[in-house]
Amino acid sequence: MKIEKASDMGFCFGVRRAIKLVERAAQERGPIQTLGPLVHNKQVVDRLAGYGIGAVTHLDELQHGIVAITSHGISPESKAMIESRDLEVIDTTCPFVHKAQAVAQRLGKAGYWVLVYGDAGHSEVRGVLGWAGTNASACLTVPQFDILPKRLGILCQTTQNQERFAEFAAQIVSSELHRFTEVRIFNTICDATRKHQAAALELAEKVDLVFVIGGQDSANTRHLAEICTNAGVTTYHIENALGIDYSWLRGHNHIGITAGASTPDEVINEVVAALHTFNKTSKQEVHNEKR
Repeated sequence: MKIEKASDMGFCFGVRRAIKLVERAAQERGPIQTLGPLVHNKQVVDRLAGYGIGAVTHLDELQHGIVAITSHGISPESKAMIESRDLEVIDTTCPFVHKAQAVAQRLGKAGYWVLVYGDAGHSEVRGVLGWAGTNASACLTVPQFDILPKRLGILCQTTQNQERFAEFAAQIVSSELHRFTEVRIFNTICDATRKHQAAALELAEKVDLVFVIGGQDSANTRHLAEICTNAGVTTYHIENALGIDYSWLRGHNHIGITAGASTPDEVINEVVAALHTFNKTSKQEVHNEKR
């Protein structure tokens, strides 16, 4: 059984930066609270807890001390509420998310309706909508535009599937362009997402089974799994080595490994090691049966 890893996967720049910022701050100044999980990966969140870095769900749970804004960012209203509570703020918002926020803010101030292609319930998208102002919405399917103004600005959640965003924007242009005097489209998908997705597709075209490693609530990890599945290869989304059902490997000889942007190297290595151990054990069992 051959095991092959994607050429680009795992921790992205934004995640590494966020983790380094909060770890350094915790070592120098003590316990830190994050508004929501710093990244969407349970192993990372559990490890950070050992440094005194804990997550809270709501603003009302924040106590005096240091609070970190996560890599997904927040709305300006939420940031103002944090600052009004006399809390020290460490902003770990990913630079690519900052870019999307700036685009949304600029469009909103210029009088555009801001349409974000993304999951409206995701923390990143909620934050971007906050920067856009009151005339903004998010969706994953083309909405009804009857109540919208004549100028439309379209951007994307940074971790969305690039091909689907292109299809979404193209559908609006082809079927709804007559409703607007101006449509502006901004590709705000981050570089790491583009590279991960391209590498996942390249891998899926070579192997006969793919394990996509990452948190079940990680949007970018789910999109990697979708890309591999759509490429026609058997695909399983697992959080770690414990998620492997070894019966899945029957009949498969070339196993691909990829991972989301918030999946640490040690979790990827554990999955690879578990597959190598299974392969070695299986070969030994076959050898013993032949003796």
